[in-house]
Parts: sequence; C-alpha cells; structure tokens
Amino acid sequence: MNVVKTNSNKTFPADSFSSTIMPGLPRKFLVLLGLVFLVNVVQSYCTPLIFDEAYYWYYAQNLAWGYFDHPPMVALMVKLGTLLFNGELGVRLVSCILSVGALLFIWLTIDNPQKKKYIVHFFVLVFSMALFNAYGFFTLPDTPLLFFTALFLWVYKHFLQHSTALWAVLLGLVMAALMYSKYHAVLVILFVLISNLRLVTNKYAWLSVIVALLCYTPHFIWLYQNDFVTVNYHLFERPNDPYNFTKYTLGFFVNLVAIFGFTCPWIYWSLLKTRKPDQFTKALTYLTYGIIIFFFISSFNRRIQTQWIIAISIPLAIITFRFMMQDETVRKWIFRMGLINIFIILYLRIGLVYEPISPIFYETHGNKEWVKDLHLKIGDTPVVFENSYRNAPMYEFYTGVPTFSLNNDHYRRNQYSIDGSEERVRHKKILYISKSAADADLILPKSDSTMYYGKYIDDFEPYRKLKTIIASPESVKIGKENTFKVYNPYEYSIPLDKLRFNVSFMTENKSKKERWRINPKPVNPNTSKLPPNDTVAFTFKLPKPQMHDPNFIRIGISENGLRYGINGKTTSIK
Repeated sequence: MNVVKTNSNKTFPADSFSSTIMPGLPRKFLVLLGLVFLVNVVQSYCTPLIFDEAYYWYYAQNLAWGYFDHPPMVALMVKLGTLLFNGELGVRLVSCILSVGALLFIWLTIDNPQKKKYIVHFFVLVFSMALFNAYGFFTLPDTPLLFFTALFLWVYKHFLQHSTALWAVLLGLVMAALMYSKYHAVLVILFVLISNLRLVTNKYAWLSVIVALLCYTPHFIWLYQNDFVTVNYHLFERPNDPYNFTKYTLGFFVNLVAIFGFTCPWIYWSLLKTRKPDQFTKALTYLTYGIIIFFFISSFNRRIQTQWIIAISIPLAIITFRFMMQDETVRKWIFRMGLINIFIILYLRIGLVYEPISPIFYETHGNKEWVKDLHLKIGDTPVVFENSYRNAPMYEFYTGVPTFSLNNDHYRRNQYSIDGSEERVRHKKILYISKSAADADLILPKSDSTMYYGKYIDDFEPYRKLKTIIASPESVKIGKENTFKVYNPYEYSIPLDKLRFNVSFMTENKSKKERWRINPKPVNPNTSKLPPNDTVAFTFKLPKPQMHDPNFIRIGISENGLRYGINGKTTSIK
C-alpha cells in the first residue's frame, strides 16, 4: 500500500481521506473548543445587532449571487441560521460554528506532535486576538473569510503532500468559497500561489483553478448583469481624501498592533524568526508578508480599515504557535499578555450587552429601544430613511415593518440602490426620517445624541433607478452646450415635469465641492415623458463652477421634490 510521510514522521495511507479529515482530537481541546462555542452562542443571543449585521440580514431576505458591497456568503450564513432560530441568534448561529471551525483547522494544520502539551496556550493565543474574537459571533464577511482561509491552508498543505484529483477538487471548492466570502480573498490565493510558482506546471493545480472558476461563474454572471456595480464602486466610485500620513500610513501600523493587542511584539517576532524550510511554511510567510506589504503600499492612497488585514491572523496563529512550542520565553510572554488581552476583550464583550459598564458608546447600545419607541409612535407605517442603509434594516429587523433607504448625492449608493425595495413603499403613506428639521412632524433623538426628524409623506413616489449617461465625456465643455441621456428602467412612463436635474463638480479625490441646478431640454422637443425601458437624449449648458479646475462631474435627478439622487457615474472631464 502506498503511504505518505508527513512532517510529524507519522504515516498514513495515501487514500485514507477520512482519517485525514477527522483525526483523534484531545479531550481537553474539544472541551475548550466547546466552551468557546458556548460563550459565542450566549453572546450572540444576548447582544443586539450591529448595523452591518442588520444590513446583511436585509441581504438574506432575498438571496442572490451577489450584492452591492459584497459577495453572497454572508447572506447565505444569515439565511441558514434564521431557518433554525429567530432574532439575533439566528443571524449569528453560523458565525459561531465557523469561528470554532477556524480554530479546529488551525489546530489540525499544526503537525508538531508536542502540541497536545500546549492546548491551553493555543487557546490563549487565538482567543486573545481581538478581531478574531469579535468575528467569533458577529456575522460579517470577515467571519467566513477567516474560516475559509484556515480551511484553505489546511487543504493546501495536504494538496502539497497528496497531489491528487480529490485534493485538487477540494482545493478548488475552498478557493471559490473564499472568494464568495469577501473580495480580499484574492490576496490569500494570490500570495500562496506566488510562494510556489511551480504550481503552474502542476496539472492538479490547474484542475483546482478550473473548479474554482466554474463554482464562481454565477457571481461573475451576476456582476455582468448588474454592470459590475460592486467593482465600479470599490475601485472607481468611492470618494477618497487627500493623503494624510497620520490617518493613512501611521493608521495602518496602528492597525497591525491593534489586531493582536499586548501579544503583538511576540507574534511579529515569531514571524521574523521563522525561516522557510518547507513549501508550506513558505506559503504562510508569503501570505503574511504579502498582505502586510500590499496594504502598506495601499496606505499611501487610502485609509486602511483594520479588518482588511485580518486574514494574517490565520497564518500568524500557525506560525506563532509553532514558535511558542520551541521558545519558552515567547511562550511565557504570549501566555501572560494573552490573558490580559482576554480579560479586556471579555470585559468589552460584556459591555456590548450591558451598557453601564461599557467604556464607550457602541452601536449595540440603544437601537432596540429607539426602534421600539418609534414603532409605538407610528405603528406599522412604512419608514423611509434618508441616507442610511444602517438604520433602515435595523428598524425592519426589530419591527417587521417595510423600510427603504433613499440615497441622495450627499451619500453613497448601496444595496437599496439596486434592488426592488423602493416598490414596497411606492405610492404609500410613509414616515420620511432624516437629519433635517425642515417641516418635521416628529423629533426622534437617539441615545447617542444624534437628532433625527420625521416627516409624513402621503404619496411617496421615488425613481432612484433612473440613470444619467454622459456618452462622450471627452467632449464635455464647461460653459458650452453638452448632451447626456436618461435611461428609464421602469415598466411605466415618467412625466418630465416630475423631474429636476443638477450637476455635481468634484475634486480629483471625487469629493463633491459644488452642485448646480441645470435645465436640460429633450433633443426631441415633443418629448414630455421618459418612456419605459428606453432612453431619452437631452442637451444642457454645463455651468462654470466657482471651484478651480474640477476633475469630475455627475448628473443627478430629483423626483417629486426629493433631494437629488446618485443617478450617473462619476465622469472625468479632464
């Protein structure tokens, strides 16, 4: 019988897939893993949703192959959990499972036979990582990203040992799952590939790529059908500030420290002292350094959010635990500092639920009470929130009342901009909630001191899906007659007298500086309506802005007196 020798000098049959999947696990490890799961389940049940979780719950109400901000894995997680439980636990149940799954695969990936002597040290190490801890129960795209990164590394390690069709297919499936979790997953796959360029000559590696691409095809199709809205937003439409060293580059280094807290020096020391004696260790170091270098370079262009670098937690957990078993001093200090981290993290986790002991006002505080109070005042009247994909799903989650986020040109597009949610409130009496006090019928202060104001609208009629298109941006001239088109995607005509138009002028960082109303005329003077599923051409004079040398413009539409929407793409006039 063919056998394969592992780094731990143990042998097992090359076709013994089941024993590889589930080796014997120490009782102490299973007990501590179960304890982590129990803590996360209790936390999930007791902690009110954060805004992003409410948004992803809203995703899950209509499963699709993609969403405005992210791939669909987080929505699937919520959907599966809510099939079993209602409320917050339903939203978070799968996250609790995936988080302990990530710990399991990290443990399985470490093949040092001495690891059974340091089970408690292992849990102190991983449980002391702040964001790793938080994603143990919060349902965010980073939760499946962490799980599938751990699973990917485990499968990749076995693929290096068993280059067979079975492991190749499994590797392809996991790569697809990674990409369905969060787009940052491409960095995980890319840097592991760079660590082993000889894979390009491996037929089974190509089989993995083919399997991954086939599995990911539905998302590619969704992107195509939705004009690559996610790619366009993240790469081209998102505004950015001018470079600021403290906010961007220094902030990036602060994030590198923050994700590990007091254990940070010894974790990075373990990385620095790790050599690359084998191909898998090389993959771990390339992955870690690759992500750090990539976002360091990116920090000269934009602010790096802490969770963007969270994937390094998986390879660093493996690298650090290996090093801890070899170096008594590092093991001692990580254990001590890890316990301090854990104490602080548990205190903060209790503060998420019990506000009086929390040192900060967190977004789990006060939302349920605010929603309940508002619902008592207005009953089941549908609610439209101005510029808030956060408040809209939060209100709907806790009341079951239909909501909508009406996004204008002071904000950004989101899932409410591309789905059919506006139809749920069209031609209905709604309460329009914004931060503007003009003509307010209700004053709605929140416990975080934010003031909101509610105004009843008897017949709400939005047309936020109208699109403005500048076909030839290179011909646009300030102070001259120009042309653009308006596409009406609705199944009915829209009278032009219900619409107004404006143009926004933007800086090179796509920050809006000026907005001017324009009065476009249809090229066909007999046009009085926008026909359904059709395009109408307009001429307009582009006003001269007060700002010096604008870089971009965008044409917006106001319907029925609402604030101007985000109807067109940001167009360069350089």
